Amino acid sequence: MLIDGTNMDWKQKLKYKYNTADTLEKLIGLNVLFFILTLVFATLGFLFKIPTGFFIEWLVFPKDLLEYAYKPWTIITYAFMHSGIFHILSNMLILYFSGKFFLAYFSGKRMLNLYFLGAICGALVYALSYNLLPAFSGTGRSYLIGASASVMATLVATATQAPNLQVRLFFLGNLKLWWIAAFLVVLDVVQIPLSNPGGHLAHLGGAFIGYLYIVQLKKGNDIGAWLQGITDWFAELLEPRSRKSNMKTVHKTSAKKSDKNSSNRSEKQIKIDKILDKISKSGYDSLSKEEKDFLFKAGKDM
Repeated sequence: MLIDGTNMDWKQKLKYKYNTADTLEKLIGLNVLFFILTLVFATLGFLFKIPTGFFIEWLVFPKDLLEYAYKPWTIITYAFMHSGIFHILSNMLILYFSGKFFLAYFSGKRMLNLYFLGAICGALVYALSYNLLPAFSGTGRSYLIGASASVMATLVATATQAPNLQVRLFFLGNLKLWWIAAFLVVLDVVQIPLSNPGGHLAHLGGAFIGYLYIVQLKKGNDIGAWLQGITDWFAELLEPRSRKSNMKTVHKTSAKKSDKNSSNRSEKQIKIDKILDKISKSGYDSLSKEEKDFLFKAGKDM
């Protein structure tokens, strides 16, 4: 059904955008929503002279393991929080850039798994470093905030899957994806003694799990499978109601129709492989509009 956007009011347009958004777009939307809520609470606190810091404190990840014991959800929720406009802008740009390529190879659920894995691994590296390394002895209360570990996991995972993928980066021209990922990893390493060491250590934790995730996946091991229950629950929350009701309907399919569907999937995969080979050799910009649209739709259906 073709929907004319000019005849919809803002509520209908918002609902339509949400219903047609993929996993990546919804993840970015959640990050933006939490950031806006943070700003709203800060404004309310200023206007009414009331403490509103509890909103952030109950969602960011603490270095103190005893504090974490009664706030276990923070190992995930901190990855949807940000400390400023530049913080969220830089993270969401890299997430969108790398996530679009990731979805060309893997499903939305795998992306959710990796996002959560990146958050968990980043938080664990941060907590262990601040509790065990001499450099951080005597540090007072400290918290981890931001999606950077999850973002680095997504970027490095995509670069591991398609290292020679050509990406046009502003005035620098075409660069291989692994060059970009390696540069950001090295940047995190050298910045540890300069500023925000906990954040950079968390980034490296996310980068490591992103690399390991793809390496193991190529061996047939899905190290994010244990998160599937959480991923399914989270994906269901993001799923439009209309799709949820449709999912409850069971259809009987004949063997002949099933064989036809299998053949169609095989042809589709061949076409996807050809497009991905073209990207690896000539870059994403070399694709025609039809090829880009096909790859985008295929990523959403996988």
